Amino acid sequence: MSTFTRTDTSVVSQWWWTIDRWTLLSVFLIAALGAILVLAASPAVAERIGLESFHFVNRQFVFLPLAMLLMVGTSLLTPRGVLRLALLMFGGALIGMVLVLFVGAEVKGATRWLSVAGLSLQPSEFIKPSFAVIAAWMFSAQKLNENVPGYAISIGLYILVVGLLLLQPDFGMTVVVSCVWAVQFFIAGLPLVLVGAVALVFIMGGFAVYLSFDHVRIRIDQFLNPVGGQGYQVDRSLDAFSNGGLFGRGPGEGRVKEVLPDAHTDFILAVAGEEFGLLLCLLIVGLFAFIVVRGFSRVFKDTDFFVVVATAGLLTQFALQAVINIASTTNLIPPKGMTLPFISYGGSSTLALALGMGMVLALTRMRPGESSRFVRSVRGGTR
Repeated sequence: MSTFTRTDTSVVSQWWWTIDRWTLLSVFLIAALGAILVLAASPAVAERIGLESFHFVNRQFVFLPLAMLLMVGTSLLTPRGVLRLALLMFGGALIGMVLVLFVGAEVKGATRWLSVAGLSLQPSEFIKPSFAVIAAWMFSAQKLNENVPGYAISIGLYILVVGLLLLQPDFGMTVVVSCVWAVQFFIAGLPLVLVGAVALVFIMGGFAVYLSFDHVRIRIDQFLNPVGGQGYQVDRSLDAFSNGGLFGRGPGEGRVKEVLPDAHTDFILAVAGEEFGLLLCLLIVGLFAFIVVRGFSRVFKDTDFFVVVATAGLLTQFALQAVINIASTTNLIPPKGMTLPFISYGGSSTLALALGMGMVLALTRMRPGESSRFVRSVRGGTR
């Protein structure tokens, strides 16, 4: 890459000089740490459930390189190309979410996965980045042309997505999608009266979920009043952080992975804390924070309203997923099954996150004069 000159007009050379290389490097570093942690955490889990020791490792070592290739490939797109990709993803994910309700595999009381060629695919993971981009398109379309019912279309799509998520049910994904959509709506200029109305609807919806679903109520009650402990997995996770201390017990010396059912997914940070210590955990948190802060600092300099709203939504989604996982692992919020981006094991999650971050990299590339052309195309309708 260092041999490319700024006068080189090839696609790869132009990509190299316009991409945010620091963000790209940070994502690669997180993925590398994820590969190490999956290698550390998953063999014990696989053996405990009767699988070959490196079952999860072998799969993740296929998912991660594919995800990085997808991210880089997506980052080559223009804003128009990002929108088209999001439309394709959204349509395919919606079809998959409907199929899940009829032919999906039930796991732990939820029906979220489709079996495709021997692999489990979670269509809702691909809804998150694609819906964020489409919602941004609708918001920007109405912002630029009041005759376009962008807000109404966005609200309708939101209701459709949330309805399908609640039928699975998947409350964690519903919270993430709702928060991302609300942030985008706020950036788009939602009146303060409607901000209050949306907040009220979210609060009432939360109470309705609490009263309607026993497992949600039990988790929240146990978190608020932890009589006898916070729950088995959270207790073991906190023990792991305590045992790891500042520098950790050493690679392979951790014990939490031998007893935690989700040590390779939802609670992989506990494995990192026990074996590699607080310093590695702080490095992981710092990398997530760097990506989000740098992304916002770059995109808020852009003059393309669609790019600003879409990137803000994608970065909010990325940050929320990391925050929910870390907070659940450290008992800051009630436990909620959600993977740590590019760290936890998971094919659908890793691939969807890669597409989302590829979109962020594509939208934050330096393109002098290109933003205004796309704004004009949105104003007159995408062709």
